[in-house]
Amino acid sequence: MSPTRVLVLNSGSSSLKYQLLDMRDSSRLAAGLVERIGEQTSRIRHTCLATGDSREHGGPIADHDAALKAVSQELSRDGLGLDSPELAAIGHRVVHGGMFFTEPTVVDDEVLAEIERLIPVAPLHNPANLTGIRTARALRPDLPQVAVFDTAFHTTMPESAARYAIDPKIADRHRIRRYGFHGTSHAYVSRATARLLGRAPEEVNVIVLHLGNGASASAVAGGRCVDTSMGLTPLEGLVMGTRSGDLDPAVIFHLARVGGMSMDEIDTLLNKRSGLFGLCGDNDMREIRRRIDEGDAEAELAFDIYIHRLKKYIGAYYAVLGRVDAVAFTAGVGENAAPVRAAAVAGLEELGLAVDPELNAVRADGPRLVSPAGARVAVAVVPTDEELEIATQTYALVGAGANNS
Repeated sequence: MSPTRVLVLNSGSSSLKYQLLDMRDSSRLAAGLVERIGEQTSRIRHTCLATGDSREHGGPIADHDAALKAVSQELSRDGLGLDSPELAAIGHRVVHGGMFFTEPTVVDDEVLAEIERLIPVAPLHNPANLTGIRTARALRPDLPQVAVFDTAFHTTMPESAARYAIDPKIADRHRIRRYGFHGTSHAYVSRATARLLGRAPEEVNVIVLHLGNGASASAVAGGRCVDTSMGLTPLEGLVMGTRSGDLDPAVIFHLARVGGMSMDEIDTLLNKRSGLFGLCGDNDMREIRRRIDEGDAEAELAFDIYIHRLKKYIGAYYAVLGRVDAVAFTAGVGENAAPVRAAAVAGLEELGLAVDPELNAVRADGPRLVSPAGARVAVAVVPTDEELEIATQTYALVGAGANNS
């Protein structure tokens, strides 16, 4: 029997998230997280989803090699180890693939070198992603390692959307263009929205709103991304938990020249001390809504700024697409914050957008419509599943029987 399991790894600078899936029915067999790698207070949390057994261990985990070995040990305790002949491949989330990688790719030395060359445009993410891949290759050199890129879904953008209006020679020399991120989520959600509508992805135009601590929007025409809100980096676009999103580039010059701030200080300000957190001191939408209910004007202004930017992108992507069949909300805020969904489409009734208050207030696990019956544009809540998307793309690439070839 051909191997059918895929291990999905999401390697951060000090963390390693993982899920093991069986692609016969896309079921999850195990999942977990190793955090604070490189510290004395490292911790691994592991759940065998087949049995419901959960375990948690503390103690120093020196590096990603030790972290993956710890994961392998936990999986082995459940009979699901990395040495299992049922493991078909390991799929890796890689944040930045530039223009070189437009689809999932089996990793070899040339692929690793290109991911490394992209580090200047993804200094926070690609080094950690590379570490995870190299560690997994060392442990299972016989197994296909597949890189699935956050940027790949957005490579279908036309040049008119992807280019910045600067000297193209300078832009090309330094790889400056709009790449977009959260691509695995946008791909998954756009297709899941089409299924919810009972239509093929090629027939549907969708605005996807991935609203978590990081947030991005995309315009998807017939299954292909034609525009997205994040750009060269994940800083551009919507107001986020700690990131500013769009702002006049001259703000940076002003802070440097007049404010006397260094480039590193400005980088930290815009990426870690802005957005909702910078506006009101909280980046948890639940806490912000609680403060609004108590009459907190600072929290209310932060919420209003967040919604204003979100609504602008909905309108802009409506114009880009020309016809919109659905607006899909996903990720932590998009899936759980009913007030955000209601406020985002309020006043857009002339565009066919509205939510039914009772449907919008319902908490449920699966994809669902929250727009009124017969609405011209469906408003949907579609839980994202980036791990399943990575596993699906990985398994589709390696094919059944890859290990037997």
